[in-house]
Amino acid sequence: MTSSEDGAHGPGKAGRPQPLNAPLFRSLMERMQEGGRSVVLDLGPAQPRTISLLSHFRCRLDIADVEDGLPGLQEDTEPDILGEKIEALLPAKREEPTDLVLCWDLLNYLTRPALKALMNCIAERGHPGMLAHALVAYSTTRMPAAPNRYAPTEDFGLLVTPVTAEQREAPRYTPEDLNQCLPRYRRERAMLLRNGMQEFLFRL
Repeated sequence: MTSSEDGAHGPGKAGRPQPLNAPLFRSLMERMQEGGRSVVLDLGPAQPRTISLLSHFRCRLDIADVEDGLPGLQEDTEPDILGEKIEALLPAKREEPTDLVLCWDLLNYLTRPALKALMNCIAERGHPGMLAHALVAYSTTRMPAAPNRYAPTEDFGLLVTPVTAEQREAPRYTPEDLNQCLPRYRRERAMLLRNGMQEFLFRL
């Protein structure tokens, strides 16, 4: 594991964007810039910067905004019921498989059963080799009460906008926890950021 500096230190005020140096995200965008068609699944709400950036690449962008369904996912532990709820949140399956999933910090807001069910449903939409990018609270014990908004910059950095100043306890999923919750994926790369988040790339 290596570490990376970034410009976001701890929690910020709601509505104030903070720059975040996310090297693994940058490496993904640089790879897409090199060419080749890809299908990207964004689990966060639609962000104009994301749509604008990816419009320069040969790709299809699917937006799920899973956050809207978070309350319903926290109530159940039965895999079949969770799977049905998650399928209702995700885009319909298509013949063209997903190449890249942008999870942002969403995984921090899911219970272990919901996390496993979500990533299993996403795996059904991908092909072997599909990548999933995620930011997981690691060394920080507190996190915003709701997922942040993430938007890429022109140089492939990120702007992080908190939507609330309220805080909650972070689950601090360890790599071992994630291995158990993502049995169909392997951890390809991980970097510890200075804001207490760990940046992950998982490969299906």
